[in-house]
Amino acid sequence: MADLTALRLPASYWQASRAPRYSLLFALPLLVFYQVLAALQPTGPTGQLRNGADVILERLFIWLAGWRGPLVFLLALTGLGLWLIARDLRRHPGLRPALFAGMLGESVLLALLFGGVVARVTAALLGGAPPLLLGQVAGLGWWSRLMLSLGAGLYEELLFRVVLVALLAWGAQALLGWRARSAGVFATLLGAAIFSAFHYVGPYGDRLTVYSFMFRMVAGIFFSALYLLRGFGITAWTHALYDTFLLVV
Repeated sequence: MADLTALRLPASYWQASRAPRYSLLFALPLLVFYQVLAALQPTGPTGQLRNGADVILERLFIWLAGWRGPLVFLLALTGLGLWLIARDLRRHPGLRPALFAGMLGESVLLALLFGGVVARVTAALLGGAPPLLLGQVAGLGWWSRLMLSLGAGLYEELLFRVVLVALLAWGAQALLGWRARSAGVFATLLGAAIFSAFHYVGPYGDRLTVYSFMFRMVAGIFFSALYLLRGFGITAWTHALYDTFLLVV
């Protein structure tokens, strides 16, 4: 993050880009593009290909609302996001389009730096850097991999950072009586471990290795820190762009 501060963008940029009126609007194209690409996926023996985090969240709504669950989930997610944006705009009227360009540039830069930084940290912890295998995903078509990449940025950040880490931190405070800082560290580490394990589940899961598990756990810690520092929109786009560079480009 020190390199980013050297850009010397106005202080208002760093604050405004984390606010819902910018952060959530910035994430909206990920939702639209993912849903369009997912709807165009052919139906196979196990149904339509979807991002795993999206499936987990939809199943909760299917349990609550039956076959209407996926539609209810999408409407609830979109409605909540638009309500947060509208509330923020009432407090701070007006939008600056140039700020979105800065957010995109920041996300691209972070995505390009991400793999190298996480790989170096992982290699330092384990004393080596074998290649990171991509499992069955590498055999999918270009549009399918793009859909999964966009879904990873949006739904994995929503599930593992916004929901899971927050619930773990709340549980550590409410049930164990821990202080906020200790609960936050615990939630971040455990959430990152669960995030890493998630990538080895299902027919498109990767082959489990110590290096790949640690790489993704370090990545989960990085994304948690980025979410706290830069908000949901930039974190989701950084994750989506990194996966796109890795799986598609």
